[in-house]
Amino acid sequence: MLPREELLKGVENRDSIARVIDHAEQAIKTWEVVLTDFLSPPELAEIHRVLGRLTDVQLVTWGGYPQAERQRIAIARSELPLDQSQVHLTALEIAGNFLFDTATHRDFLGAMLGTGIVREKTGDIIVLGERGAQAIVVPELAEFLEMNLQQVRSVPVKTQPIDINELKVREPKKKELTTVEASLRLDAIASAGFGMSRSKMVDIIESGDVRVNWKEINQASSQLKSGDLIAIRGKGRLEVGEIAVTKKERYRVQLTRYM
Repeated sequence: MLPREELLKGVENRDSIARVIDHAEQAIKTWEVVLTDFLSPPELAEIHRVLGRLTDVQLVTWGGYPQAERQRIAIARSELPLDQSQVHLTALEIAGNFLFDTATHRDFLGAMLGTGIVREKTGDIIVLGERGAQAIVVPELAEFLEMNLQQVRSVPVKTQPIDINELKVREPKKKELTTVEASLRLDAIASAGFGMSRSKMVDIIESGDVRVNWKEINQASSQLKSGDLIAIRGKGRLEVGEIAVTKKERYRVQLTRYM
């Protein structure tokens, strides 16, 4: 048995982590590959932190394409072969004419949940403008959605499975920049990267809208390091790249902003 209470100590997403620990115990006991439902980036990051130190099990995550936000995890005993192909997913096309009634990500998700399914069974949704959208789901729901997802907003749609390679994924827009700061404080680096005043950034951090490596951080003085990922709700992400010390003992920081 895994040390459940020790693993759950101080975690943010307790229910999700507890379910994944159950899956890990099942994988150890049955010698089978066990799959989770779809998990959000904060849940995925925390699961890797918590279960990454266990030697009995291994994890592979996959959401259908490299930048997928919502992903499933395949869990197996460390002795077994495990790769992405064992994370079973189905891609769906939700096709309709949205020229005169534009639908957003929220509209497509709402229509899918309106058929009676739960969020955990759905991965990313890729909106294709006037042509509809593509969605990634657990395979056992594909036939149900094909029959029951027939309208989004006022638009009739045809829902059908497609090959996962047919996903029309756009590369995220990114901007490279460099800043020179007196410290590696979160408020200093984030305000430079997101192009806003330091005082406004402090307000955003203290309001709980900032995550570093998907963990909520509400202290402006938190120290950053190379490789850290800063996410702000509604404003995209910022990756901390190479950090160098200048002659005046300030920090020159390479940043990549994803929008």
